[in-house]
Amino acid sequence: MPSDARQKMVESAVALLALRGLEGTAFRDVIERSGAPRGSIYHHFPDGKGQLVEAAIGLAGERALGVLDRLHGSPPRAVTEAFFDLWRAVLVRSNVRAGCAVLAVTVATDSPDLLDQAASIFRAWRGLIAELFVEGGMAGDAAARLAATLVAASEGAVVVSRAGCTQASGRR
Repeated sequence: MPSDARQKMVESAVALLALRGLEGTAFRDVIERSGAPRGSIYHHFPDGKGQLVEAAIGLAGERALGVLDRLHGSPPRAVTEAFFDLWRAVLVRSNVRAGCAVLAVTVATDSPDLLDQAASIFRAWRGLIAELFVEGGMAGDAAARLAATLVAASEGAVVVSRAGCTQASGRR
């Protein structure tokens, strides 16, 4: 069982990655947001920022899978709507300031380990969505293609929404 301080730091890192991206997420910000003691960051993440980021995107990936996992037996349209609703809620709650922590890491890292983990998370999302589509009556090949399109479209929509909001509001 992870310690409470570790869990708070990982949750804080998820939020900061979604709001500020990889470069804008520093240990000091994670400590400040989580309220964890300063020394605990090196205790729980002795291998550095990459280890914390790995835990954070793992949690972000698991959260999305948890939402999807509740959709077994739903028709493909309901699965699609639920996945888009997940991302719409992120945008609405954050006033279009937050995006996807996994995507934020993917576009900013040169770490093969983090890229592999992000790819694994996206594969897991596509795989579960395709499985749900098949359960809802779609053919396997069509389900896999639509699942890939759904993940790509939702991630792209979040990016475009955030960019549009930034441009429209004059923020840079």
